[in-house]
Amino acid sequence: MSSNPAPDALLGPADIRELAAALGVRPTKQRGQNFVIDANTVRRIVRTADVRDDDVVVEVGPGLGSLTLALLEVADRVTAVEIDDVLAGALPATVAARMPTRADRFALVHSDAMHITDLPGPPPTALVANLPYNVAVPVLLHMLDTFPSIERTLVMVQAEVADRLAAPPGSKVYGVPSVKANWHAEVKRAGSIGRTVFWPAPNVDSGLVALVRRTEPVKTTASKREVFAVVDAAFAQRRKTLRAALAGWAGSAAAAEVALVAAGVSPQARGESLTVEEFARIAENKVGGEGGAGAEGTRRARAGREARAAGAASEAQADTDTTPTDTALTDTAPADTAPPKEPGK
Repeated sequence: MSSNPAPDALLGPADIRELAAALGVRPTKQRGQNFVIDANTVRRIVRTADVRDDDVVVEVGPGLGSLTLALLEVADRVTAVEIDDVLAGALPATVAARMPTRADRFALVHSDAMHITDLPGPPPTALVANLPYNVAVPVLLHMLDTFPSIERTLVMVQAEVADRLAAPPGSKVYGVPSVKANWHAEVKRAGSIGRTVFWPAPNVDSGLVALVRRTEPVKTTASKREVFAVVDAAFAQRRKTLRAALAGWAGSAAAAEVALVAAGVSPQARGESLTVEEFARIAENKVGGEGGAGAEGTRRARAGREARAAGAASEAQADTDTTPTDTALTDTAPADTAPPKEPGK
């Protein structure tokens, strides 16, 4: 860093309320606007994120700037992506007023993070954000997919979402977010955040999730789209055996069994037991898919026909080893049906 900010540069409870009042901002549930009011908490987030003095950090949903200012204390540059018109308009002035010596290292992108494909300045090396809970997983995956230069990520999300993202295979909460996040990175829980550090205080707990980009991508001949299609199908009916759950994806339960056996996965297994690498192998072995071209594809197609002929009589019995879809454990939203109080910035 070229210079140190003033000790009182970060925002406290009174500062947050004054800024909100001056801007006419009333925290809304729709955009997860529960603002962090504790300087120690945002500094803890920056430490946990392992932000370094040469990092180019992208922050999604900076709000009034609590975390933004803490990031600017350490990082080389910070780019904040804010969708709210009022907050986006005010943040540069807040940075200039409280950290004038660092203002030239800050950039604001007024946009929906789900739609951005480019950022100003050098490529980001880290993502640190307090994500609105209703869009946390899709925003996280979009950012990791769109900006491969991001090496380290730390996000604050609803505690239940944090558990799902970091869940290992075999866990009851392991699902679509777990697998898709692991496609990009090694994922782990990195702590919890109390409710009292927000204004207004939410009625749900928050958790930190740390992600470190894979040094080598998942080794597979299948595309990410093909692998994710298998993941989505497997967890759409997560209590069914994979033979049954992947029937629609493969064309039939017998064809799904052919792909599973070829991938070295038991047809009686369930999606919650598989690693991302195993999902990739299944995608590679879809009969008639890109992974099944040429002679190998012909062999698999023949095996599929034989399996369908031999298994037609037993298919109904095999599929009785299932239970109805677990609608209480969705993979895109919190399990409770009440609208979440979504801590924002």
